Amino acid sequence: MSACSGQTEPQDNYEGSGFHQQPLGTPNRKVPDSAIGMKSSFAPVVRDTAPAVVNVYAKRVSRRQVDPFWQMFGGVNPRPQVEQSLGSGVIVRGDGVVVTNNHVVQGGQEFMVVLNDRREFPAKLLLADERTDLAVLQLETNGEKFTTLNLDDGRDLEVGDLVLAIGNPFGVGQTVTNGIISALDRTDVGPGEGAFIQTDAAINPGNSGGALVDMDGDLIGINSFILSRSGSSAGVGFAIPSAMVRRVVDTALGGKSTLVRPWLGAKGDAVTSDIARSMNLPRPEGVLVSDIYKGSPADQAGLRTGDVITTVDGQPVNDARAIAYRMSVRNPGETAQLGIIRDGKPQSVKVKVQPPIATPAKDERLIKANTPLLGAKVVNMSPAVAEEAGIDIFAAPRGVLVYGIESNRAYAARAGFRPGDIIKDVNGTPITSAAQLEQILSTRPASWKISIVRQGQTMTAQFRA
Repeated sequence: MSACSGQTEPQDNYEGSGFHQQPLGTPNRKVPDSAIGMKSSFAPVVRDTAPAVVNVYAKRVSRRQVDPFWQMFGGVNPRPQVEQSLGSGVIVRGDGVVVTNNHVVQGGQEFMVVLNDRREFPAKLLLADERTDLAVLQLETNGEKFTTLNLDDGRDLEVGDLVLAIGNPFGVGQTVTNGIISALDRTDVGPGEGAFIQTDAAINPGNSGGALVDMDGDLIGINSFILSRSGSSAGVGFAIPSAMVRRVVDTALGGKSTLVRPWLGAKGDAVTSDIARSMNLPRPEGVLVSDIYKGSPADQAGLRTGDVITTVDGQPVNDARAIAYRMSVRNPGETAQLGIIRDGKPQSVKVKVQPPIATPAKDERLIKANTPLLGAKVVNMSPAVAEEAGIDIFAAPRGVLVYGIESNRAYAARAGFRPGDIIKDVNGTPITSAAQLEQILSTRPASWKISIVRQGQTMTAQFRA
């Protein structure tokens, strides 16, 4: 795998922005039926879209540390080293709002955007989200207006539709390649989260953050990564759908620097052929609900264990990741419609889109007692904390999370504890809160026996006091 460096509510239009909700209709699709048709060109689409695709340069200045041994002999500080990465981006608002991949700008301290007419503009980073691999930049201009691309939320896309990929592969300059949509809603690929558009249009290093456009010239996705043994295009490229792009841009323009992820609070597994037969379902589709978190949106909506979720806002879902994606393209406070099968009958359930529950409160504490956990930062476990740490709240026992460690030299680190560990019990006492853990660690036993859960596995270690 190489990085290349849903139904939604109607959105407000942004003046001069390129955000324009097109009326839905049935596209006219046909195979060319004549020699004239075979000579058709993509040039009109390219002329309209290429000016909105840009090059993004991210610069990072780093300074290597001098070995302390050489400092004793008067070693001088090394010169700063300038590292620069190159990717592509897309202008989505007329005043210079640019979308690109997070991995293009990650670690960058200064950003420069170069248009296809060779004009250069410095840019500031508004939002960078590692899990979606999207970032939003704002060009610093004197009031110039720019060509933009409309965001097409992709509700009428079909496998086989023609698409163009526009970017700057290998830094050679703006390049256009064509292909088709090979698949939709790919949830089992990619380093991040989402339901990707797969295309055979050539995507190579440098295309990251570039545009995937349809024959109407609308942006349907941001090119993100490829699957390839060589590192170059093998005809298996993936783009982040514009529905997710819109959500990230809306968040950035709302003045927020982080993306709030909706949370359903239900655990489930893909319906297999065996499960479908046992439940007398017509086909293996959907997600079988196996657990529901008390007080979660799923619980409040009346979802039950044994329900099969088949759609979210009318879009088919066949695994938990697809459900999470369909929920995540909505804004908190909105309502999502789940299509379910209950007792063999199709039904619909309305679920309020909201972030994970943040109770109990974090209550972050730094362990200062001279114990094996000295230097560990611990917090109470909650759905919000579990989401932030990438932990399955259903698999996590009631306990306290090691949220961080003060330094690599802290005793907790040398004792083998890591951020993400869940402290289950200490000397046989179940741990239920950070305050309780701190109180227990203030005692002076002859030895410590600490049980933790790490990546779903329970581990126990014993230490002398």
